[in-house]
Amino acid sequence: MVVVKKVSAKHILDSRGEKTIFVSIYTNAGKFSASSPTGTSTGKHAIKSYKKSLEKDIETLKKFSDYFSGDVIDDFSDLRRIEDIVEGHIGANSLFALESAILKALAVEKKKQIWQLINPNISKRTVKFPRLVGNCIGGGKHSQGKKSDFQEFLLIPKTNSVKNALEMNKKAKKDVFYFLKEKDEKFESKKNYEDAWETSLNEKEILDILKNLKLPMGVDVAASGFYGRKKYHYQNPMLQRTKEEQISYISNLIRNFKLAYIEDGFDEEDFESFSKLLKKFPNALIVGDDLTTTNVKRLKKAIEMKSINAIIVKPNQTGSLLEVARVCELAKKKDIKIVFSHRSGETEENILADLAFGFQADFFKCGITGKEREVKIRRLIEIQRKLR
Repeated sequence: MVVVKKVSAKHILDSRGEKTIFVSIYTNAGKFSASSPTGTSTGKHAIKSYKKSLEKDIETLKKFSDYFSGDVIDDFSDLRRIEDIVEGHIGANSLFALESAILKALAVEKKKQIWQLINPNISKRTVKFPRLVGNCIGGGKHSQGKKSDFQEFLLIPKTNSVKNALEMNKKAKKDVFYFLKEKDEKFESKKNYEDAWETSLNEKEILDILKNLKLPMGVDVAASGFYGRKKYHYQNPMLQRTKEEQISYISNLIRNFKLAYIEDGFDEEDFESFSKLLKKFPNALIVGDDLTTTNVKRLKKAIEMKSINAIIVKPNQTGSLLEVARVCELAKKKDIKIVFSHRSGETEENILADLAFGFQADFFKCGITGKEREVKIRRLIEIQRKLR
């Protein structure tokens, strides 16, 4: 068991150079630390990152240090004790970093891997590894200058080996560099927040390039980012689409480019349009992120309305790893695919891999290159290697 003796916190910089939280705990098993990523494109139903501000949360955690003192954690479900103490006092980022540090301490104390604390029943016979979802080209809020209105263009290699999937995505990303040089006069070899290529091409032109790679493809439309006054306001080229026109446009893209994965194709309140798209394309992954925000209530509504068949899970959207467990449990029960995801502002924290594997996610969305992305994928590769 782990006895928490003291808690401290400070800020560090994420991959975009913006401040995020870093929490350290002092226990009978030693000192353990964890950090939280930050998001650029955030659904309005996500829990606030910090109660009032990052600095206030740091102050609060230091003040609460005595409350944790002597608290005993013996298994994953004991995180409830921590949540009872801090509930309403800190934001989602701070809670996620705190609970991650506690799981690290517990894993060392029990001589186990973090994923084993979450799911002790995984065996070599039943084990499943998530497929990598790699962001190859970026647009939307993650990129600068003239760009696609869609936020991410994704590659999803179909292989049982995480290592092979990473190598396939890296090779594809290198190939895409030469395609972009040829097709985009304004291409400057720049990368965006998630280390994906930036281009002035629009979504159709980008998909035209990616189809040459012969890999399953997907898009994160992040449609809430350009929805307002009942219309989708496209900038490249400039035009407006109604709800019905958006459904028709996304449907054509799915057909023409054989898209396997479509995330947030509609505004975050429009469960109905998601539902219409899923009815049309039951074999594609219709994925909710801003729609569902790693929230059980939102997921229940999406299930009732048959809006999605896959859900993004971002642990720091909710902060509580117990809520993450509830979301995953419900998703599995209702046959909704689970996609564990990084954020645009990442750190070198790698616990996301243990969580994705422990909760037996179907997909792991984590970029392709960049040290903050690769550290997570490499951890997943390490888990697979050790289990084999």
